Amino acid sequence: MKKSHLKSPDLLPITQKDRTITKLGYSFMWVGMVVVLATFAIGGSGVINLSLPWVILATVIGSLAIGFFISLIADIGIEHGLSFPVYMRAPFGTIGTHIPSVTRGITASMWFGLNTYFGSTAMNGILNILFGFDNWFICFIIFAIVQLVNTALGIKSIERFADLAAPVIILIAIWMYSSLSDKAQAAGRDVWSWVESPVTGGAAFTAFMVVIFANMGFWATLSADIPSISRFMNAPANEKNWFKRNQSSLVGNLIAMPLTQTFMIIIGAISYIAVLNSDPVVALQESASGLLLAVLLLMIVLAQWSTNTAANVVPAATIFSNVGGPKFPFWAGVITAGIVGTIVQPWQLFDILIQVLLFVGGILSAIVGILFADYYLLRKRRVNVPELYEDHGQYRYSGGINLAGFIAWIIGAVASYFVPEYGFVVGFVGGAAIYFVLARFWWFKKYPQAEIQDPSDEKYLGISVGRDWIIEEDTREPVLDKIPENVDLY
Repeated sequence: MKKSHLKSPDLLPITQKDRTITKLGYSFMWVGMVVVLATFAIGGSGVINLSLPWVILATVIGSLAIGFFISLIADIGIEHGLSFPVYMRAPFGTIGTHIPSVTRGITASMWFGLNTYFGSTAMNGILNILFGFDNWFICFIIFAIVQLVNTALGIKSIERFADLAAPVIILIAIWMYSSLSDKAQAAGRDVWSWVESPVTGGAAFTAFMVVIFANMGFWATLSADIPSISRFMNAPANEKNWFKRNQSSLVGNLIAMPLTQTFMIIIGAISYIAVLNSDPVVALQESASGLLLAVLLLMIVLAQWSTNTAANVVPAATIFSNVGGPKFPFWAGVITAGIVGTIVQPWQLFDILIQVLLFVGGILSAIVGILFADYYLLRKRRVNVPELYEDHGQYRYSGGINLAGFIAWIIGAVASYFVPEYGFVVGFVGGAAIYFVLARFWWFKKYPQAEIQDPSDEKYLGISVGRDWIIEEDTREPVLDKIPENVDLY
């Protein structure tokens, strides 16, 4: 039998025994993921018009909001063990999934390149201090290769590196905060009250909202494809309570991420206050020297490594593997992500970073809204998983395309473009509402969905009823392995 392009081994559902990411492991991954150039840039741009306390408040609001959306979509991976591009076959079709998925894959690759550039400048600074070496592009190539190899070794390798890097990042970040605060005080600027160009009234409200949605827009990328990571998270079998089943996800998304995000926003803001540049690599080179500077820059290198492997390369590689089929394994997707992230010349992107965040956030938020409507409102978390891997199953729709999904995505994305400050909310609500109406009252009338017509938990739920989805090559029926209720998962 010809091997279906939908059944690439790297895209099959993850079983209970292979879900190895713990609550602590996922939280440590977040610690590394938020220490990126964009996070610092949000803090730096925030204190141009607002005082630091207001920037912090906006960051907390935005982080908790996007953490909630990430947790909602993460249940797709936790419940069914499915990756982002595989589940996207439901709202976009078995062929249509490639268009929005590749959009996200290219975006993730660009972020990989940007973060690698940021890390390579820090690496170059360390080598320059220790050995007099000065060539950031060679550092870029070496740093990219090391990260790609780490990712190609698998999710456990990524988690182990995060476990190692996170405590070091936290300690050095505290040290960095102290160093930059001293620099700001020496310049005669109080970090808690200084504002470059204060605004009031409606302008202040707009500036406040920009910080909120810049934080949300940045993580809109991960909120869309979090199933590619969450499918590896530990979760209790036979647990129907949503909150208990998603504990690992919730701790990371609503505690670890907001706390670390806020702290790094503060560092970016203080960096700008100290030297009028939110790039801490530049700020640190002006405020520290010698071995102290090398240690501070080490945090930047470790953080970019931790961020890229989990938040950018894994999603991009999974998506490219989905497009390429069984003959294009995960490691080939990793290499593709690295190539794309390099040829876009990420060192040219920093000056337009906030605008890019808001624009991309709006486009991807429409996808998040569509995923939410499809998974929770229409299918009510029940998924006919075996059909996701069938070329001519219920998700083929019309030539492999779900028009309801594409119409909703286009309208939601376009609407978000015209209100960039509120792009995430407009894109999410627009995408979800339009998709719900079109799918329920039009598209699914033409193409009936088994799990909607027969909403059976036993047939269409996954881990919450103790089911592992095992997809076989030679049958349309899944092998359903019941996970014993008395198994100690932890």
